[in-house]
Amino acid sequence: MAVERIFKDEASEEKGERARLASFVGAMAIADLVKTTLGPKGMDKILQSTGRGHVVTVTNDGATILKSLHIDNAAAKVLVDISKVQDDEVGDGTTSVVVLAGELLREAEKLVASKIHPMTIISGYRMAAECARDALLQKVVDNKADSEKFKSDLMKIAMTTLSSKILSQDKEHFAQLAVDAVMRLKGSTNLEAIQIIKKPGGSLKDSFLDEGFILDKKIGLGQPKRIENAKILVANTAMDTDKVKIYGARVRVDSMSKVAEIEGAEKEKMREKVQKIIAHGINCFVNRQLIYNFPEELFADAGILAIEHADFDGIERLALVTGGEIASTFDNPESVKLGHCKLIEEIMIGEDKLIHFSGVELGQACTIVLRGASHHVLDEAERSLHDALCVLSQTVNDSRVLLGGGWPEMIMAKEVDELARKTPGKKSHAIEAFSRALSAIPTIIADNAGLDSAELIAKLRAEHHKEGCTAGIDVISGAVGDMAERGISESFKVKQAVLLSATEAAEMILRVDEIITCAPRKREDRM
Repeated sequence: MAVERIFKDEASEEKGERARLASFVGAMAIADLVKTTLGPKGMDKILQSTGRGHVVTVTNDGATILKSLHIDNAAAKVLVDISKVQDDEVGDGTTSVVVLAGELLREAEKLVASKIHPMTIISGYRMAAECARDALLQKVVDNKADSEKFKSDLMKIAMTTLSSKILSQDKEHFAQLAVDAVMRLKGSTNLEAIQIIKKPGGSLKDSFLDEGFILDKKIGLGQPKRIENAKILVANTAMDTDKVKIYGARVRVDSMSKVAEIEGAEKEKMREKVQKIIAHGINCFVNRQLIYNFPEELFADAGILAIEHADFDGIERLALVTGGEIASTFDNPESVKLGHCKLIEEIMIGEDKLIHFSGVELGQACTIVLRGASHHVLDEAERSLHDALCVLSQTVNDSRVLLGGGWPEMIMAKEVDELARKTPGKKSHAIEAFSRALSAIPTIIADNAGLDSAELIAKLRAEHHKEGCTAGIDVISGAVGDMAERGISESFKVKQAVLLSATEAAEMILRVDEIITCAPRKREDRM
């Protein structure tokens, strides 16, 4: 029995069937977890953290749910990763990609059970994925040339993306916001220029888009409330040294007047610094750190608007948007790049005063102000809007569009089925399984809406045997509907990413034949 002792105590390994089973089960459990959030009638999940304050998140965004899970199963982690990548790459379709991978594995499990080798399944899946992608490519619509049509495509995509989210009630309003914001970007996918500010109060309908930049700060006391043709110096520097700080420094003096002298010296240093800053010829100074009363007073006397404590996100973005750079030394004004905008003024949103920069250098910049009942609603609204913005900015670049509502899956499934009939050998089983996994997506959309999925999918399949069919699942009326009429569209890029990522992830998990788990680390007895 000397062979047994390769691994240390308590390290375990699982081989062959057992390993494969463990990885299938883990992956399918994850897929089942987010399955219910798919589609326009998807449910939400409440995630409660174990940390201090028990932060509660209510969401149906696949990536957000999976990111928050702590998972022990290795295969499940692969699925979590693909949802993250989907989120980073195209922004939407995070749930679909996990569900599709899960379905592919579910089918693969049956095939493995009937003694088909994983490598055969994988090569079948490869052929099927290739075929499915070609099927989509034949059906894409590209309206880039016609700007009116393209804009309506974007609106449709935004509405479809939002319809499975919390914003589905006011999806037209938000789709308009998202499209306007993305159109301003003029083809760049840099979503940094779109700032989202969340202000509780009001209802989601009160959200609006504002061109320019809004900084979530108040204007200091006794300072100009409105500045035209602003020259802005964005800085990250300490402006809080005009008093002797009691703690930290030990100074021995023999009378109070000496302390006053030291304070006077400190004040002079501060005054010099402020003068250096003023020498840049600016009329707005934004600092990331505190500004004490004395320098604030000096700025106010010089007619300069000083804003303190702009958080880092805000300040980075402000520098980007106004075309300035963040400065921390002020000795040579010629090397500091100032930001510019036409007008700075104070505005009120709900209860709060904010500072509005309009007519900024970066014409693409805009701010979306979200209003809503509570922080949870706002966070979820922001996630939903982020998905829509991502998809739209991708679509502006790659303007190919497909219909939605389970239509693309049915198109792919049909083509893949054809392929399975033509393919000799065991691979055909795998290809057929791929087509079954694809049609699981419309099935789940129907199930989540409480419809009879078996009947609907059968109807849908029959519809799809006609040429040029545009049928998909219309969850609102609960029947098979015309997706072109309903204006339900999706971006080709998102669909393609879902298809390819899910296939690759499923392949990876299928290849597993051994799981080796390390022994847990022992804790030393602290006695």
